[in-house]
Amino acid sequence: MPMEPVTADLWQQLRQYSRARIALGHAGTSLPTRPHLEFQFAHARARDAVHHRLDAQNLHMAIAQRGHEVMLLHSAAKDRHIYLQRPDLGRRLDDASRQVLDARAAARQGECELAFMIADGLSAIAIQENALPFLDAMLPRLAGEGWLDAPIVVVEQGRVAVGDEVGQVLRARLVVILIGERPGLSAPDSMGIYLTYQPAIGAADASRNCISNVRRDGLSYELAAHKLFYLISEARRRKLTGVALKDEAEVAPQCLTAPGRNILVETGDQADLAAYRHG
Repeated sequence: MPMEPVTADLWQQLRQYSRARIALGHAGTSLPTRPHLEFQFAHARARDAVHHRLDAQNLHMAIAQRGHEVMLLHSAAKDRHIYLQRPDLGRRLDDASRQVLDARAAARQGECELAFMIADGLSAIAIQENALPFLDAMLPRLAGEGWLDAPIVVVEQGRVAVGDEVGQVLRARLVVILIGERPGLSAPDSMGIYLTYQPAIGAADASRNCISNVRRDGLSYELAAHKLFYLISEARRRKLTGVALKDEAEVAPQCLTAPGRNILVETGDQADLAAYRHG
C-alpha cells in the first residue's frame, strides 16, 4: 500500500479552536506544502499591515458624522519610512500639530476629564477595521457619564506615547489611545487600547493599562468596551493607572466564548491520544 505524502497530526482536530499553527502534520521531515504557503502568505499580510497608510480623512469624516469633534494631527515622523526607523519621533507631535493643539487647549481654558485618541501605530489596517466599531460600542457609555468633554484626536504615524503629549496639552486627567498593534502571523489586524492617568511627556509604560487583541476574531468590541469602562471608572476613583490597577471587571457569562468543556478529552480517538502522550 503506497504511503500518504502527508502524515496527519493526532491533534489536528484541536485546530478548530485556535488560529495558532498547531498540528500541521509533516511530509517527511518538513512542513506540508499548504501550511508552508499559508505561512508565507501570513508573513506577507503582516508586512503589508506595517506599511499600509491610514486613511485619516475618511476616519475623520466617519467620526464627525457620529456627532463628535475631531482633530487630525501628525507625529514628528514625517513619513512611514522615518516612523519605522525612528520610534522616538512617533512619540511626539510635529510643530504644526503642536501649535494647533495648543490653540485648541487655550480656547478651552480648563482641564478635561478624558482625552480620546486614535493612532495608526504598526498596523493602520487594525485601526481601519476596528476603530469605528469599537467607538460605536464605547462612546455611548462615556457620553452617558459626561466624560466626552474634549475632541477625539487622530494622529498619523503615532505611537502609544504620543498620547502623553496630547493629554498633557489638553490638561486631561486620563488619556485613552486606540492603536494598531504589531502585526502577528495570525493577526495583522489587532488593535490595542492604552489608558494613562495624568499623562505627561516621558511617562513610563508601567503607568499604563493595556487591552489587547481587539478585533473581530479576537476580543469583541463589546467586551473591550466593558473592560475599558471599568478601568476608566476605577482610574478616576483611585487616581492611578498601570501596574497598580488590575482588570477585575465582572464579565457576563454570555460574553465568554470558551467551549465550557474539556476539548482534550472530547477530541480524537482516546487510545491514539494516550499512545501519543506516552510515546
